[in-house]
Amino acid sequence: MDSIDNSQLIEDFITDCRIRRMSNHSIEGYKSSLNLLSKYMKKTQYNFVNADKELFTGYIDYLNRQGISYSTLKNRFSTYCSFYDYLKYKGHVKEKVVKDVSKRYLTKYKDCNSEKRKIISVEEMARFINMIPDVRDKAIALLFAKTGIRRRELVRIDLDDIDWEKMSITLKPTNKRSNRVVYFDYETASILKRWINKRETYASKGNRALFVSYINRKKRLNRNGVAYVFVKWAEMAGLHDVSSEKLGDKFTPHCCRHWFTTHLSSGGNGMPREFIKELRGDVNKEAMDIYNHIDHEDLRKSYLVHIPKLGII
Repeated sequence: MDSIDNSQLIEDFITDCRIRRMSNHSIEGYKSSLNLLSKYMKKTQYNFVNADKELFTGYIDYLNRQGISYSTLKNRFSTYCSFYDYLKYKGHVKEKVVKDVSKRYLTKYKDCNSEKRKIISVEEMARFINMIPDVRDKAIALLFAKTGIRRRELVRIDLDDIDWEKMSITLKPTNKRSNRVVYFDYETASILKRWINKRETYASKGNRALFVSYINRKKRLNRNGVAYVFVKWAEMAGLHDVSSEKLGDKFTPHCCRHWFTTHLSSGGNGMPREFIKELRGDVNKEAMDIYNHIDHEDLRKSYLVHIPKLGII
């Protein structure tokens, strides 16, 4: 057995992640996945340093027999690949055994990544959002569609982040976003105001989160809660097949980001590419050079012209 135990290697890796300025959410996910692998290793003669292809092949078989979903398995092995890159960098191991095993046994999961996410029509999006009876959940779905923001960005929005005069929202900073200002249109403003009026009956006095939990008045709705309510309605609308492993059969909040991009750019009079990049806020050096020359008032006006109208009621 190696003199360095598993728990110490995990802590060293977490420190490395913090130095690389990874988000707390990602770090917690890495730590959880590594602790699960370490727990499995305790039943064997292996540790992180002497683990070989047989260990990881057996672990995949074990997880498959546990009925784990392909996306969870893919995420865990993505963590393990990153972890073993770190161990190799530090000189603890010589081979990248995880990548070799993943290449042989997780090919079908990698292939799923090449599938395109579901993109629905403007009419289908209108039907989907209009069929949601709960105004909070309707506002969530509408905000995803009309802004293209990520789940993590949506759940961190506070009431004070909304500028009703400019019809804009200033998002909290993340390492995945350059531009933090996104816009919304009049029908989104109407639904947001309806939700905020109802919100007062659920939120405690000190809670400034835009979207709050119905269960705990002091808490903002978290990422899992948003995913649950969105997928629940998508399944009821016939857009999301929970039993399928195909990416194209799923309709998740991230699909709205693709819908947002697709329908802003569609048609001969679509929004200029650099405007769409600005609204998406993708971190890209080339795109950042373009962003410096964008007038945000022109961007706001262009957004209001090109964002699809859904006739939300």
